Amino acid sequence: MEKEFSVSMELVDKYKFLIDFGEFGEVTSDEPEPLGDGSGPNPSRLLAASVANCLSASLMFALRKFKDDPGKVSATVKGELDRVDGRWRIIGMNVSITLGNTAEQLEHLDRALEQFEDFCVVTQSVRSGIDVTVTVEDSNGNKVKN
Repeated sequence: MEKEFSVSMELVDKYKFLIDFGEFGEVTSDEPEPLGDGSGPNPSRLLAASVANCLSASLMFALRKFKDDPGKVSATVKGELDRVDGRWRIIGMNVSITLGNTAEQLEHLDRALEQFEDFCVVTQSVRSGIDVTVTVEDSNGNKVKN
């Protein structure tokens, strides 16, 4: 694993930035109206996507380590904003991950669920300032982690 990384960005207009991920391409971010034009996700949404992506990838790693096939996985993250000391802050994120297979098809699911959050660099990094809750459901809608 690389111990350093860099991302560059450039202001395009008002609050719109072109974010350059180098070999991985570019993404446009923008603040919603009235500040920006809402032409891309704002930084709060990019952070939320990073948390959900990292948790999902960590769960895939934990399951695949035991040769379990999670199937087609999806995730949704809902962020909560509130004023803290008069300024808007992200105070919480609720991540819901849905597995593409049933719990019965995943022989080592319990063991993977016990450890996958610890592998998530992003979530564990932001948890010191933002409450992050995680639920996991199997393909039948059964909650396997609250």
